[in-house]
Amino acid sequence: MRRSIATLAATLVAVAGLGTAQAAASGRPENKLVKRSDVEFIPLNPARGELGPKAGKLWGDIRADVPSGVLVKFVDGFESPPHIHNITYRAVVISGAVHNDDPAAEKMWMEPGSFWTQPPGENHITAAKGENSMIFLEILSGPYLVKPADEAFDSGERPINVAARNIMWLEAEDAEWVDDAGPEMAYLWGSVEDNEKNGTFVKLPSGYSGELSTSAPMMRVVTIQGRASIQLSGESETHSLDPGSYFGSQGQAAHQLSCDSDEECVLYLHTEGKYQLGTSP
Repeated sequence: MRRSIATLAATLVAVAGLGTAQAAASGRPENKLVKRSDVEFIPLNPARGELGPKAGKLWGDIRADVPSGVLVKFVDGFESPPHIHNITYRAVVISGAVHNDDPAAEKMWMEPGSFWTQPPGENHITAAKGENSMIFLEILSGPYLVKPADEAFDSGERPINVAARNIMWLEAEDAEWVDDAGPEMAYLWGSVEDNEKNGTFVKLPSGYSGELSTSAPMMRVVTIQGRASIQLSGESETHSLDPGSYFGSQGQAAHQLSCDSDEECVLYLHTEGKYQLGTSP
């Protein structure tokens, strides 16, 4: 098992070199865009062949001490051996169903829109079921390593699993960062103070169109459910965003955002500071 984990670790860090179609359009390097259709996936553990998970980079470099985000795809029935990580990661289920818990725990299948955190040193397994199971995985620092279970340690941090049905959604009257009736938001982690890192969900009703604005030093947005579209701040082209797509910006920005699918759209936002969602002026 140690050899299998070591192989997984060695191949996982190579994900940072994945090529993606990421463009900062119209000479504005503060805007970033990666469409799901342009993400390239490679196996995390070549020894497992097509049965192993595959990952594709959205941003960052998981080999380095930098923030990074990747998409991870699983085959139906995948189950990892018990293992630990050296750093904390956060994840959101995009499709299929995923279980992430202590090896002895009964399976708790998290559906799309579920959120969890995995602290360093905590022994656990990850399993998936359903066709095309995929998650978004984010780290705030790296490198991201996979180590054998016999190196487990207690970091003092505890894992959190929140099923989609248990997410606490706030409407405009209760959410300071949402101006319009219709959209909702949910606080996931971090601080809501100025210039502090935080993670939130935003849910847009079908047909909604508005402006997502911020003066935060950094904003990263990943489409989790539904088909959204974005006109990036200062640009004229509108881009369609399927689940797993990503856009971001640095500094003052006002993006035109809409939900074009028959179902509602759910977005994951990581910002350093506050944002505002409301009707375009």
